[in-house]
Amino acid sequence: MMLHLTGDSAADALLSDDPFALLLGMLLDQQIAMETAFAGPAKIRDRIGTLDPSTIAGFDADAFVEVFRATPAVHRYPGSMAARTQTLAGVIAADWNGDASALWTTGSPDGAEILRRLKALPGFGEQKAKIFLALLGKRQGLTAPGWREASAPYGEDGSFRSVADIVDPESLSRVRETKRAAKAAAKKTE
Repeated sequence: MMLHLTGDSAADALLSDDPFALLLGMLLDQQIAMETAFAGPAKIRDRIGTLDPSTIAGFDADAFVEVFRATPAVHRYPGSMAARTQTLAGVIAADWNGDASALWTTGSPDGAEILRRLKALPGFGEQKAKIFLALLGKRQGLTAPGWREASAPYGEDGSFRSVADIVDPESLSRVRETKRAAKAAAKKTE
């Protein structure tokens, strides 16, 4: 299924076709606009010629920071996010034979196991792992038993909580409004 997360058809096609690009976009989705985060994998690929996890993991660290810094920047925190990207790429290369989709396909895992595998990745806490699992189920055709329960509340059908619920500009607006309302409610309870 074609994803529509960046507003750029080439970047969206990469996310739709390359599981590591999608995983990397999720990693980058913090402290910047979602569209910018998910466009990051395409910028990296265009600048170094590949998204191969082994190549990224072995890239000179200082040079990789410069890949992140080039205009337009991959992320507002180029040093820390370039390092996190290389760390994630190293784990995918070493533990998953360079195949990010193996996280959710190897051994026919159920939703709880996929969530456990995602949470074991560097840069993926509970919330990010649940959102990514919901994205796989809602937009990438994942049919693992229990994925909705494991990704709760993000896997809930008909919700507008996260990137997993975005299919067009209207759903993007609804997700943003849900997030604004949640932040406002959280501030009231502080």
